[in-house]
Amino acid sequence: MIRLFKHYVPNAVLLLGLMDLVLLLVAGEIGWIVRAHQIGILAGSMTERVPQLIAFAAFLELSIIAIGVYGAEALQSIRYATARLLVAVSLGVIGLSAVYFVLPQLSFWRSNLLFAMAAALVLLLLVRLLLGKTLGGQVFKRRVVVLGAGPRAGRLKALSKLPGAGFAVVGYVAMDEANRIIPEAIARDAIYNLADHVVLLNASEVVLALEERRNALPLKDLLRVKTTGVHVNEISTFLERETGRVDLDSVNPSWLIFSDGFSSGRMVSSAFKRFFDISASLLLLLLALPLILLTAILIKLESKGPAFYRQPRVGLYGQSYDVVKLRSMRQDAELPGVAVWAEKDDPRVTRIGRIIRKLRIDELPQCWSVLKGEMSFVGPRPERPQFVDDLEQRLPYYAERHMVKPGITGWAQINYPYGASIDDARQKLEFDLFYAKNYSPFLDILILLQTIRVVLFPEGAR
Repeated sequence: MIRLFKHYVPNAVLLLGLMDLVLLLVAGEIGWIVRAHQIGILAGSMTERVPQLIAFAAFLELSIIAIGVYGAEALQSIRYATARLLVAVSLGVIGLSAVYFVLPQLSFWRSNLLFAMAAALVLLLLVRLLLGKTLGGQVFKRRVVVLGAGPRAGRLKALSKLPGAGFAVVGYVAMDEANRIIPEAIARDAIYNLADHVVLLNASEVVLALEERRNALPLKDLLRVKTTGVHVNEISTFLERETGRVDLDSVNPSWLIFSDGFSSGRMVSSAFKRFFDISASLLLLLLALPLILLTAILIKLESKGPAFYRQPRVGLYGQSYDVVKLRSMRQDAELPGVAVWAEKDDPRVTRIGRIIRKLRIDELPQCWSVLKGEMSFVGPRPERPQFVDDLEQRLPYYAERHMVKPGITGWAQINYPYGASIDDARQKLEFDLFYAKNYSPFLDILILLQTIRVVLFPEGAR
């Protein structure tokens, strides 16, 4: 994996992304040449249209990222990749039409755009057909040796078997026989030199997965492995990188304290984030105002009660604020003072409410909270005080998610379907802690792009 701005990108995804970018430049040029030949003019030098080609390739690449074409499913299934590519290229061309209207100097002729779109689809599908499942196969997976043979090692074994896993376990070493559940693990006593054993397995990484670390760390072994050039990682760090979340089952306070992240002195990043929040919320409020008003009218026509509702939520540093949303439930959905989790196919949701929830239209008025500085566009989902009080008692480190501003969208929202239980809250907390720990403008941009996928392909919206 390659680390970009605190975010790990699999080698296979980075390689495919670079290939796609080059192919999109080629597709743009093909579209120009075909159209020029069709109307009988000289195509001219490619250098004459570099800005147009870059705009075409960059915008379509952003659309491909937004639709999730580089996800594990797309790397494993050509059918899935084809469906997502069709949506991505179509969405990209629609977006380009808007860009060309605002910045005509960057535009192709519309007929060129049609040919370039067709060429892009053919080339992008062709490279995936030629590569097959190679990009998601063993070739690009890191070879890992696990020190441990207990339940923690068992978790790594299960994770390595999942489709899209970026690593393969090539060996297990049982450091002791307590809690052993991996039958193929080799006992440490049976290995004369652990460093030589790791090198012979051609491993690039060793993961420490001991059940009990107190007075059990094999420091001499780890030092020898490290000096051979093989990476040595603790299981919590490894799981954070591989899953994009902080694993609550293996993490401990000392890891959170001494590991990289939670940097509060991010003045430039924080200033950028606030500037973006102000600019984007103003623009979105202006553009979405007709849609908000139309939706408010439809809500009033369907059911009694106000079109908007205010509800207390817990924000930055545990401070309470009132969130404003378009009402999607009946007016009598809850008894006064009683907070109730939303359910799948919740009967309290109105017909209009079901539509605006799936399209996230009910969230649009929250742009006002973003403008005021109570929220950000990207951050953990704000919860109600009653839920927070309960969750802080049940879940470790839950209060730490309030060290960043809550958001309209977030890392948990794009990676985990809507949940309404303690177990769901725990899963989402792991993603929220990852975001709070590894925040960067790059991660915010990635989340905003991926939010388009969540809106277009609603999974679990309630």
